[in-house]
Amino acid sequence: MEQFEHISPEQTKQRLDKGEIKVVDIRDEQSFAKGHIPGAFHLTNGSITQFMQENDFDMPVVVCCYHGISSQQAAQYMLHQGFEEVYSMDGGFEAWRMNYPFDALSDDQ
Repeated sequence: MEQFEHISPEQTKQRLDKGEIKVVDIRDEQSFAKGHIPGAFHLTNGSITQFMQENDFDMPVVVCCYHGISSQQAAQYMLHQGFEEVYSMDGGFEAWRMNYPFDALSDDQ
């Protein structure tokens, strides 16, 4: 994969439920703490090395931001870091929250 692909919140949920993907959330710390996709990794400049050490590069990665804009650049960056299959979630966390309001606040904060 040379270019990231787009993925809907619905597709993300289906693949997440099956354990087929890892979700990374690039929003600021306060927003992430208020609510995020269950199991999402809070990806920052300071935590990217940890994420890369803990995850296989062949595991598909979905990047989530606020509205699906910033995640596109971050998804492309993840490809350049060596991840083989990377997606930008359309609509970002706001779209997720609208579709899955009870899943928005995770218990693993």
